Amino acid sequence: MNTISHILEHLSTGADLSAHQAKEVFDLFMAGEVSPVQAGAFLLGLRAKGETADELSAAVEAALSHARLITGLSGKRIDTCGTGGDCRHSFNCSTAVSFFLADRGYQVVKHGNRAVSSTCGSADVVEDLGYPLVSDPEAAKVELAKRNFVFLFAPHFHPAFRHVGPIRQQLGIRTIFNLMGPLLNPALPTHQILGVPDFRFAPMMGRVLATRQGLDRAAIVHGAGGFDELTPCGPGRILFVEHGSVREAHLDPDEFGMAACSAQDLSCPSRGEALQRQREVLSGRGSQPLKDMVALNLGLALHLLEDHLSLHAAMNEARAHVSRGMSRGVSHA
Repeated sequence: MNTISHILEHLSTGADLSAHQAKEVFDLFMAGEVSPVQAGAFLLGLRAKGETADELSAAVEAALSHARLITGLSGKRIDTCGTGGDCRHSFNCSTAVSFFLADRGYQVVKHGNRAVSSTCGSADVVEDLGYPLVSDPEAAKVELAKRNFVFLFAPHFHPAFRHVGPIRQQLGIRTIFNLMGPLLNPALPTHQILGVPDFRFAPMMGRVLATRQGLDRAAIVHGAGGFDELTPCGPGRILFVEHGSVREAHLDPDEFGMAACSAQDLSCPSRGEALQRQREVLSGRGSQPLKDMVALNLGLALHLLEDHLSLHAAMNEARAHVSRGMSRGVSHA
């Protein structure tokens, strides 16, 4: 067995870790057996040399082995989330997309947390609309069956991360844990949209998703303007993961009749404004740039979920749905 000191010595040479070495270290992280100094050195060492797909895959495997998984689910289920870290203080698009998908009858297992790079995180939106932050797997299954939507608040399903949180806060920089978050949904979705603020991370995350058992189709996206979601600011980049294979594509909002906007048009400088904009968009109101942003990502989700639906047809359906708003109303009842 490698000790953390041996691993740090290995990293100091700039060498990559084997999957076995990485798994050992992240198991120690999850057990709380790595000191803050060792943890900081390890995370900085990984970042300095550049994380690999094998290291990320091993880290995800270790974290899921310590998670409270939700088993016994069947049928298609989708998650929409990003790594955060784009520092755009943007509208919470992924959560709006989740609600529209649930409104269409799809099972949505939304995994999230408090705000990372925005003024209002998915958990804040869900609470504002009256949905519970369920605390255990059985309650999650009940809520999903009742609403087609359940919010899986990350701290409730990944208790081992209590050992990691303070270290991440003290470091204050991106680490491999930022990349892990969207890959740790305890309901193991069959479909997923995953956003990254820098597309250079997409191939590595795509390799992890391509080997995931039970995953049917996924898309890793990076939007124009530096967002971790598709935006109407300009062409976005997509890495499709389908049945174990990976391919890259570009998506231009102009092809779907969406006018270009600025990054400022998508920002929400305060929590109150972010929550207000969320309610407006879900009701079919709100600014056109925000509605177009939601439609782009909703259309991509529909395309992933329905094999027969072309991307253009999916975008048309998404725009129509966003334009009229949710049929079941905005607030949880």
